[in-house]
Amino acid sequence: MTTTGSLDRAVTDPIGLITDLAADAESELGSEAIRTVVTAVAGGRAKSRNLAKFLATRPAVLTDGRSPAPRAVGDLLIALRKAGASAISPPVCADCGKGLRSLQRQGQDWYCSVCIKETTECTACGNTRRVTFRDRKGLPRCSMCPDRDGRDPVTVIHAVINTIAPGADRDGVAEALRRSAPHRPHYRQRVVWALEENPRLLTGEAHLAPHRAILRFIDLLHEAGVKGIVRPSCPRCHRVVRIDKPLDGQRVCRNCIAKSRVEECVRCGARRDPATRDDQGRPLCPNCLVNDPANVEVCINCGKRKRVQNRTSDGPLCSNCCPLPVLVCSICGRTAPATQSRLTGLPRCGGCDRRQAHCTVCGRLRGIHSGTAEAPVCGPCTAPDAELWRPCPTCREAERLRAAGPCPRCTLKQRLHELLADGSGSIPPKLQALNNALAETERVGTAMRWLAGGIVSTVLSDLGSGRRSLMHEALDELPAGKVVEHIRSVLVATGTLPQRDEQMVRLERHVNDLVTSHTTAEGRKILHRYATWHLLRRLRRRSRGNDITHTQLTVVRQHLRAAVHLLNWIEAQGLTLATCRQADLERWMTSDDVRHLREAGHFVRWALAQKIARDLSFPAVRWNGPSQAMDDKARWATARRLLHDDTLKSEDRLAGLLLLLYAQWPAAISRLTVDHIEETDGAVRLRLGTVPVDLPGPVAELALHQVAVRRSHAVLARTDSPWLFPGGQPGRSISVWAMGERLRKLGIRLAETRSTALFQLATELPAAVLARTLGIDITVAVKWQRAAAGDWGSYAAEVSRRNSS
Repeated sequence: MTTTGSLDRAVTDPIGLITDLAADAESELGSEAIRTVVTAVAGGRAKSRNLAKFLATRPAVLTDGRSPAPRAVGDLLIALRKAGASAISPPVCADCGKGLRSLQRQGQDWYCSVCIKETTECTACGNTRRVTFRDRKGLPRCSMCPDRDGRDPVTVIHAVINTIAPGADRDGVAEALRRSAPHRPHYRQRVVWALEENPRLLTGEAHLAPHRAILRFIDLLHEAGVKGIVRPSCPRCHRVVRIDKPLDGQRVCRNCIAKSRVEECVRCGARRDPATRDDQGRPLCPNCLVNDPANVEVCINCGKRKRVQNRTSDGPLCSNCCPLPVLVCSICGRTAPATQSRLTGLPRCGGCDRRQAHCTVCGRLRGIHSGTAEAPVCGPCTAPDAELWRPCPTCREAERLRAAGPCPRCTLKQRLHELLADGSGSIPPKLQALNNALAETERVGTAMRWLAGGIVSTVLSDLGSGRRSLMHEALDELPAGKVVEHIRSVLVATGTLPQRDEQMVRLERHVNDLVTSHTTAEGRKILHRYATWHLLRRLRRRSRGNDITHTQLTVVRQHLRAAVHLLNWIEAQGLTLATCRQADLERWMTSDDVRHLREAGHFVRWALAQKIARDLSFPAVRWNGPSQAMDDKARWATARRLLHDDTLKSEDRLAGLLLLLYAQWPAAISRLTVDHIEETDGAVRLRLGTVPVDLPGPVAELALHQVAVRRSHAVLARTDSPWLFPGGQPGRSISVWAMGERLRKLGIRLAETRSTALFQLATELPAAVLARTLGIDITVAVKWQRAAAGDWGSYAAEVSRRNSS
């Protein structure tokens, strides 16, 4: 009899309810063993609740094993039987009542391998028998009446392919046909029939393929180098990826399948993949599931209505009221939220729980379980005889394996070999460095998730098989996005691809698109001269062979947009740049649609210098010092906090001090390398310009600490990155925007702080010394000295008199 309390508990404590129901039916297994099995089978929140509700409604299924029932019930029965339960019944066939060791379902019913086969009248012999396969017309046939038309499938399919790719190798076609369905000859026959009826499946229309084996056959032909064979693209997103999921009569990619499941939530109206459904079968999104009244109660500690995180004898507790206890970590010594280690029973913080290091006992790179931060010890060396460890069947090293099969690192190596191997089964020499870097990564799980996400596996597979050449231009053909840029950065960081100034390439592409899209030929000619021979040429000269920054890219874009906007207005007035006069220019400058006025003045002055325009005047705005108020006391207060506050990250403290003390922009800080820091005779110097700067003791300690602890990217093994502040993409420094955001979170106002620091330094140092030590241009140093009213003319004369005497 189902009670209201059981249904309520199926929502609040589904795992506990399932465990209790199974323990009532099974006496030999303990509650803890049953709970372990239930936790492994029940899955997520929605699945466990549905399983608990069904068992609360019909607990007899645990002892009779009869369907109809959800698949999760059958999985639970099989798992309990494998764990040693004797009173729990296995799933039984709905037809013959035979106990099952694996599930084969039709709808909500379970069948054995014999009963699940369809029984009908054979088209050939007329006997009522089990259907073994179907003929070319889709009619059923028994095992005694195969549909054989007497033709050789290889000959037929080779003739079809010859019409598309004359001279195709027959042996290669035969091998591809065999590998498309190696254990099912009838599937190969169906591939031949489908391609004979519609050869266009081989030239890009394979999204209409009736069988998945056809897609596999096309991939194999493409790998074999058969010309004329086109890998199909997804008919919805038009990406050339794996398409094996049927949807509305077509085969689409997994991403489009996921998007097809999007429905409108009945509560909030958001269009998302439903997390669950209400009692009437209407969809609920994940946010509404979290805020489901069944999950929300009044916390006995804070009194707020929140999602229940834990339940005590006194009542429910929310997530804020039952955090992890704050303890002293037994490994690193930090006081932080920690959990008790299952091996040692000592507290371990979250950072040490996720950290991997070389064990001081065995030398292998593993997770830390004991020891100290300086002398870490891995799990097998901490407790060699623990039941948690068993040898990996591939590398024979003791690992914490939760399932049968190789360890995570061996699984990663196998996956990399599958992606990067060529037709001969070996990894090309050009990709060997990439394979080694990914295989030796510290975070195996992160690397596996990266390989499984987006188009990463497709791109790496194309590079390994030779379908895509290993060049920057080949990656440029892919859809632009962060995923492709990240793949490119990984290839560059491992030496697989040469270095390239990505910002400059992006800028050149933008310039070309903007110039070619202009309406008039005369305007395109002027814009091409202005962009190519002035803006880009000056940018290359100033960068001095270094990669340009995003800020420099943005400045050039603004100058070019200003020129385009002014030319468009002039052409709309029926004028040209040569016939435009000062009155026309002033009319534009005072109009409502004027944009980028300062940058447009730069374009006008260039046009006058190139004699493209005449009789025009557009004066430049002279800089007369900082326009914002400066607070030197606040600057020094922030500097003292960064020097002495150990709760802040060391890299943030160092970057903030470089701005506060040495007036370095985030763009300059982000481009610092470890070679800029020199340590000789106990003194630490930082080279910002041509003359190194001696760092005071606390700042020097932070700089040396940053050189020692800077981490490489999580996907790759620890590489020799030259950057003092590594970025999110491997082999690249932190972006200027990210560096600025980190400094803003410290309460530092960038422009005002730099102006204050530079103003103060300009009053104390000559312009020449200021330029050499801070790495700024001499003209900028002179302007700041004049703004600070620092008169160093008498000092220079005094030095000259000393030398003469």
